[in-house]
Amino acid sequence: MTQTGGKQDKKAQQYGVTPQSVDFNDWYNEVVKKADLADNSPVAGAMVMKPYGSALWENIQRWLDDRFKATGHESLVFPTLIPMGFIMKEADHVEGFAPELFTVNKIGTEELAEPYVMRPTSETIIGHMWSGWLNSYRDLPFLHYQWGSVFRAELRTKAFLRTSEFYWHEGHTAHADEPEARAEVRQMLDIYHEFCRDVLALPVVRGEKTASERFAGAVSTFSIEGMMRDGKALQSGTSHYLGQNFSRAFDVKFQTREQKEEFAHTTSWAISSRIIGAIIMTHGDDFGLIMPPRIAPVQVVVIPVGRKDNFDEMVQEGEKLAAELRAQGVRVKVDRRDGVTNGFKYNDWELKGVPVRIELGPRDLEQGVVVVKNRNSTEKETLPRAEAVGGMTARLDGIHDWLLARATEFMREHTVPVDDYATFQAKVEEGNWVLAHHCADAACEKAIKDDTKATTRNVPLDDAEFFSEPSQGPCVRCGKPGAYGKRVIFGRQY
Repeated sequence: MTQTGGKQDKKAQQYGVTPQSVDFNDWYNEVVKKADLADNSPVAGAMVMKPYGSALWENIQRWLDDRFKATGHESLVFPTLIPMGFIMKEADHVEGFAPELFTVNKIGTEELAEPYVMRPTSETIIGHMWSGWLNSYRDLPFLHYQWGSVFRAELRTKAFLRTSEFYWHEGHTAHADEPEARAEVRQMLDIYHEFCRDVLALPVVRGEKTASERFAGAVSTFSIEGMMRDGKALQSGTSHYLGQNFSRAFDVKFQTREQKEEFAHTTSWAISSRIIGAIIMTHGDDFGLIMPPRIAPVQVVVIPVGRKDNFDEMVQEGEKLAAELRAQGVRVKVDRRDGVTNGFKYNDWELKGVPVRIELGPRDLEQGVVVVKNRNSTEKETLPRAEAVGGMTARLDGIHDWLLARATEFMREHTVPVDDYATFQAKVEEGNWVLAHHCADAACEKAIKDDTKATTRNVPLDDAEFFSEPSQGPCVRCGKPGAYGKRVIFGRQY
């Protein structure tokens, strides 16, 4: 049973979170701060990730890092500073990133002969180093990635979604031929899809970006797109086939089996800390966050309920219960705060989105029971202690499944196929994704964006859930023949 209606509105107002239906933007900003995920910093456009947000990011890193290593990738670490000349070597790359670059012109009071840029991404410096590492086809493939932060100037910033410094991994691989490189691109896209679906409970659509939406310098860009609770799209991860563009610019070549020289085929791929924004905006409600259980920093919070004369005893019992849950592999926190009302604690942990709350009082202890409440329900259950502990993993899995089903249904309900431009404009304005045929003309694509603020999200792949039915039809705006053999996803984006 979900939390809806007047009781929810009243409680949300008392706790100070703007309802989503009143102002989604205010709701988001308030949740980020009040759930202790992040705060503003004295650096313009940059955020401070607080311990709760950092713990969530660490869990994301841990899962992805294990998955990368399981597929043969090795981590490395490159400098934050990149010579300006490197950025200038690949024409599309410099054109795409020039407006966003942070530059370093001095060391102390001494002007640099050549400025550095704070890395917006690392294809250039990695290509430079690869040119010295690669000699023969026997050296390939290079399967590398690094964790770090990158810097891109943002005029309008929003915690996790758009900040001037943000956190990510960036994968970079080099291959002997195009088929192998393209297989790598698809493999990483599928890993991102698996991570979003099976860990974050986020339904995302895999597809290829149109030419005007490609990464600067790429031959092909693929993305996963998620729908937020306000109907906007969030590009949640990307995987790029770079062809030989960067290899030619940085002389990354090798001797083939036939003793010929070839330039390597390269890829890059990334998920950033904006995925935390996707978690917030896909799963949150008017009480705040709902953390997907498999990634939540705290999966279960135990709240000892007692009077002043027996509170310490109940805390000790709470720790015993927590130890039983930890033995089941569950991440648990005992709320030991004294002098704070139980109601405040309940609201606080609901705002933080902890999937399960357990209340333990003296009477519960005597009867061998605990009170259990799921974050996605208004109902409490009184269960035998052993049953609550033994069934916790299944309970958490059930919450994951509920979140994924709810988000998938929301995406289905707010994705509409259309064939005429007036309906297209109306459905976008109502907060939907629109599936429409398009001619692939960049000028037509820009005109749609100018008219509606909607952009092409991607051209869904053949196995991209319910979006990928082959079909033919005229461009929804100009009437020219559709270019993709299927409908393209259009929507407003973050």
